[in-house]
Amino acid sequence: MKPEGKTAGELLDAAGAKLVTGDPEVAVTSIHYDSRQVEPGGLFIALRGGYADGHAFLTDALERGAVAALVEDSSEASAFLACGVVENTRAALSPLSARYFDNPGDHLGVIGVTGTDGKTTTTYLIDAILRSNGLRTGLVGTVSIRIGDSVVDHDTRQTTPESLEVQRLLAEMRSESVNWAVLEATSHALALYRLDDCPFDIAVITNVTREHLDFHGSVDAYRQAKAQLIRRVEKGTGRPYPRGVVANLDDEGSRTIAESSTIPVHWFSVEDSTADLFASDVQVHAEGTRFKLTSGAGSVEINLKLIGGYNVFNAMAAAGAGLITGLDLDAIRDGLESLPYVPGRMQRIECGQPFSVIVDYAHSPASLEATLNLVRSVTSGRVIVVGGSAGERDRGKRQLQGRVSAELADLAIFTSEDPRFEAPDVIIAEIAEGAESTGAVSGRDFLTIESRQEAIRTAVELAEPGDSILLAGKGHETCMIYEDKRIPWNEASEAKQALKSRGFSAVNPEMEGSA
Repeated sequence: MKPEGKTAGELLDAAGAKLVTGDPEVAVTSIHYDSRQVEPGGLFIALRGGYADGHAFLTDALERGAVAALVEDSSEASAFLACGVVENTRAALSPLSARYFDNPGDHLGVIGVTGTDGKTTTTYLIDAILRSNGLRTGLVGTVSIRIGDSVVDHDTRQTTPESLEVQRLLAEMRSESVNWAVLEATSHALALYRLDDCPFDIAVITNVTREHLDFHGSVDAYRQAKAQLIRRVEKGTGRPYPRGVVANLDDEGSRTIAESSTIPVHWFSVEDSTADLFASDVQVHAEGTRFKLTSGAGSVEINLKLIGGYNVFNAMAAAGAGLITGLDLDAIRDGLESLPYVPGRMQRIECGQPFSVIVDYAHSPASLEATLNLVRSVTSGRVIVVGGSAGERDRGKRQLQGRVSAELADLAIFTSEDPRFEAPDVIIAEIAEGAESTGAVSGRDFLTIESRQEAIRTAVELAEPGDSILLAGKGHETCMIYEDKRIPWNEASEAKQALKSRGFSAVNPEMEGSA
């Protein structure tokens, strides 16, 4: 999508830039922050990132046909037909992109979902509720992007894309007459300006525990980043969409950031029956999860196809969003029950083996603990967990992951999970330290195997009838990151190959799905 009639002057003005050289009437036909994608007539935004500085690629952008540039340092930009300067190009990218696409968020309702865990499942559940009630939706999240009836799986490793992509996607949703856009709003995205020009109407807070301290520096800073989503909703006056906040009353982090909201908060709980949404009579079974959902409007029995008590929280969070949009409990129940599974979340791998193999995205200590407890509850034999910890991310959680794995699994196999530029063996050793702090012994209670493929095959070889293997941390992802290389990876396929090597290959697609 290339909007017509944009000039460098109006785009740079939208970004709050000072035009330091050139003609503001220069026509701009595209905008890019990756010089390799620049097209003739384009505007290049020089972003400073963790691995590269866009200012080093100004010449490349110019040679590829860029006519304008947005920079923080104008010393190398005089050759462009128009050049603007701002203090922070990443912050300026958002309003510039919104202007380029004619502020698409003004034409659809916008729901943001944030939290340490449960964002993807909650967005899928909200999407299911709205779609089952005849509304057209857009979805942007970890696993896939939906534009109306079209769904595209992706693996950018940015749950929330850069603001340029966000605005482009909103523009495509507008073109497809979408009623509501549902966006996963990560703490990184909120702190790095990716969502600055999304006019949020509804904020959903699943929970706020410990995550991404390598980036935010402290738990308080992490919480404040999440709280920005509520601040965005508070600013959304004058829009023709209902507004509100949905938050987890049972989670201390959620309470901390939602209690100060100046707009109504719909609290959900499994502990406090006075909450706006209250779940009771929770029953987890092999086919899903059943519970009673009560609000001021009455009660309904809900039979989720998703297994796990934590999915009750995700369902309540989604139900809260549904209520704010004006749907009743019966309509919300039908929507919740319509979702068959979420890709990469408790996905069973069935090849006729007498033990369970489950692929799940759990990668934080809290989500790993919840998932291991869930697997334990449906396992008659041993629980074997295979997992690691991402490189160049919060190192403090590695020992916590090791501790949780040692305490809740009968055997843990620590392996690689996107080491990036860190040494894989060092990461694995830090996880193992956490296991050893519980008294676990290497070779008896846990193994360290750097190759994730070999780790999976070892788990399958060791499994006995009645056991369950949890492959944690990769879920839906389609690559492994070593240094700056993305190596193709499919956790489910690796599990099937390991099972085939042991003699199990009777794949029944109908049996695969949500465990």
